[in-house]
Amino acid sequence: MAPPHVVVDGSNLATEGRTLPSLAQLDEAVEAFAAEHPGVTITVVVDASFPHRIDPGERDAYEAEAASGAIVSPPAGAIGRGDGFLLQIADRTHGVVLSNDSFQEFHGTYDWLFDPGRLVGAKPVPGVGWIFSLRTPVRGERSRRAVKEAAEPVKTPRRVAEAIREASADALAPDAAKRRRRAKAAPGAVNDPDPFVRFVATHPPGTEVEGRVDAYASHGAFVEVDGVRAYVPLAALGEPPPASAREALQKGEARRFVVQAVDAPRRGVELALPEFAHVSGAPSPETVEAGIREGSERTKRRRRQRKAAKERARTAKAPRKAKGPGKAKEPRKAKAPRRAAAGRSPKAEKPARPAKKAEKPPKKAAQKVANRTKRAAATEVAKEQPVQAPPEPPARPGKRRRPR
Repeated sequence: MAPPHVVVDGSNLATEGRTLPSLAQLDEAVEAFAAEHPGVTITVVVDASFPHRIDPGERDAYEAEAASGAIVSPPAGAIGRGDGFLLQIADRTHGVVLSNDSFQEFHGTYDWLFDPGRLVGAKPVPGVGWIFSLRTPVRGERSRRAVKEAAEPVKTPRRVAEAIREASADALAPDAAKRRRRAKAAPGAVNDPDPFVRFVATHPPGTEVEGRVDAYASHGAFVEVDGVRAYVPLAALGEPPPASAREALQKGEARRFVVQAVDAPRRGVELALPEFAHVSGAPSPETVEAGIREGSERTKRRRRQRKAAKERARTAKAPRKAKGPGKAKEPRKAKAPRRAAAGRSPKAEKPARPAKKAEKPPKKAAQKVANRTKRAAATEVAKEQPVQAPPEPPARPGKRRRPR
């Protein structure tokens, strides 16, 4: 029987118990395993960011081992952050995987990871050396989702049919279809365009950055770094992942992170702790979901702020300009006397007008006084004259009889 093939997760063993990977630690682990299992074929796989994260003094040694084939790395942009490349080698060679990772996102594809003897863990013990033991992958939410998706092949035809319908819609009404697809894919953006573009240009995936933990989320934490709001999923905080981001990060603390992926449609950035980083061309589902929620909340906040600003502008009264102190009016200057024309004598001053006579009472008032005086005199005369009896009326003549 041919000796078994062992595929080593180099990035995982190089960061075991460390913040940054070490090529020397990886070489010690491989030599210790080869000494315990002579005759095995060993393939060491590291991710694409490994040479950028090791100590600069070890890069020449890494280049030499990579050139000799002792270390291999997946092609740039490989799906699965390098883990898929490693498991594909182990699947084709029916080999054993030497790693402390559980590869939860691949449980639906490579179920042989749960077979006895197919997964081996490694741990350095001070004063003893490397200890290797058989282990079983840890199941979790990502594992259950991967198994469920693998058990539902009926979704593939549906996705193909949806793609055909979208392509037809693009051909008939390209603008409307693009708007619908864009609205469906990216309901909101986590960051503004300018800081996001600057961040991606200066910090490509695989580089280390320093950020401050800003807030916790249900499946991770948000980190502020260089004016950009990034997300750290739970899977990037430990292996196995912690139950909450509070177990690995403290709010407000500054930590070193690795740019793990970029979510361009939502202008999001995925970070990871250096010892658990797996650089990938696509963000994890947790980051995508967190970006959608954060973008929607950001859009709602901006709408509320714009509405409040309009309400304040509508209700606020423009302050009236205070009137400045008026200019004091200068007293009018006395007119200078006119000069006498040449050859003319100055005019004599007019004599002062005589004082006005006492005002006469109005005519109506005098007439009323005269009428009252007349009535009073007539009354006195009537009192002095005797009262005469009225004359008797004349006798009425009798009627004459007509002779018969």
